[in-house]
Parts: sequence; C-alpha cells; structure tokens
Amino acid sequence: MIVAGGVVALTMLAWLYLIRMARSMAAMAMPEMNMWAVPDLSMLVVMWSVMMVAMMLPTAAPMIVLATGAARRRAGPSVWLIATVFLGGYLVAWCAFSVIAAFAQFWLHRMALLSPTMAASSGILGGAILINAGAYQWLPLKESCLAHCRSPMHFVMTEWREGTRGVFAMGLRHGLFCIGCCWALMLLLFFAGVMNLVWVAALSILVLVEKVVRAGPIVGRLTGAALVVWGVIVIAARGF
Repeated sequence: MIVAGGVVALTMLAWLYLIRMARSMAAMAMPEMNMWAVPDLSMLVVMWSVMMVAMMLPTAAPMIVLATGAARRRAGPSVWLIATVFLGGYLVAWCAFSVIAAFAQFWLHRMALLSPTMAASSGILGGAILINAGAYQWLPLKESCLAHCRSPMHFVMTEWREGTRGVFAMGLRHGLFCIGCCWALMLLLFFAGVMNLVWVAALSILVLVEKVVRAGPIVGRLTGAALVVWGVIVIAARGF
C-alpha cells in the first residue's frame, strides 16, 4: 500500500507540473520556429519526461507493486530499494523515449511543420500520424508488447533477476515493452498539440484501459480503426 501510494503521489506531482507548465506556456509567446536553440531542446526533454511519468506510471503500478511484493518474500534488498530501483529502470526507458521525442519536436519546429501550439500544421503530417497510430494498434508487435504489459505475474515469474542490478534490468525491460506498446499513441500528441492536456489525459486513460481492462485489446483495436479513418479524412480534407 505504501509503494502504491508513492506511485500515486509521484503521478500527481507530474500532473501538477504539467498543468503549471501548460499555463506558463499559454501566458507567454512561443519563440519563432526557426529561433529555437539548445535551451529550448533541454526544456522539451524535461517536458516530455514529466509527461511520460504522468501518463505511463499509473499503468506500471501493478507491475511495481507485484515486484516489490515478490521482493518481500525473498531475503533480498529492502522493499523500498526494490521499488526505487525497478521504477528507476522503467523511467530510464521512458526518458530515453522522451529525448527522441524532444529531438523530433525540435526538428519539426525547425521545418515549420508544427504550429505555435505544437500541433501538426500540415494535413499530410497530421493524417500520417493518425494512420500510423491506428495501423500500429493492429500489428503483431503491438499485441506482443501489450501481452507482456497485461501480465505482471507472468513477467515477474519469467523475468525475475536477483540483486539491485537485476531489478533495474527488470524495470528497464518492462519500460521497453511499454514503449513498444504505446510509442505510436504517444506520437498522437504531435497531431493534437504536445501540451494539449485533454489529449494527454485521454491517451493516459486509453493506455490504462488497454493494459488493465479485460476488453482492453478490443478497445485498442477499435480505436486504431477509428484513427485510420480519421487520418484518411484529415488528409483528404486538409491536404498539404
């Protein structure tokens, strides 16, 4: 319960940070797209990292709690250490994804393909993002990664590693499975606006449903079909 409470508290802190950042960005004028520099890139990395914590940490809570519970039944490191190290490995994976996403956003701004609200300004780009996310929902790789994320007990039984290094590797591996499951959905923020908190919340709920609800995979596939249709409509209506 204490570990679960810590996950909830960390998630709430991340959301509070996002809300504060969104308000600050709305209150100030964004720099011209061709004026972005290295400090702006650093800000983007922080923004994406905090966003991934807010969105993905709740979905990892069952795995974190199960891993620490398994550690309690072993004569290994303390529960707190296990939880912290496992969470560290998980977040390292998502922070690496955040760096890639920040560089992608930086490049898209440089190419004037994003609006000042950090949403796709090109119909082709927006439609391609939607179609990519929708089609990926039906691919075997998505299904395989989602199966790992939906089966915490199976993951702990088959991937358990002793010691702090082993637990870190477990957290990192679980994070990589989560990235394999959700990366295309995360890129939808480039369509809607990276700091569009309504979309951030909606995607968080969708990912949570996919991972913990019995009908989650079906919901994911239906959502994928809808995204493909939406993408085609966007390209047809907006074009370039």
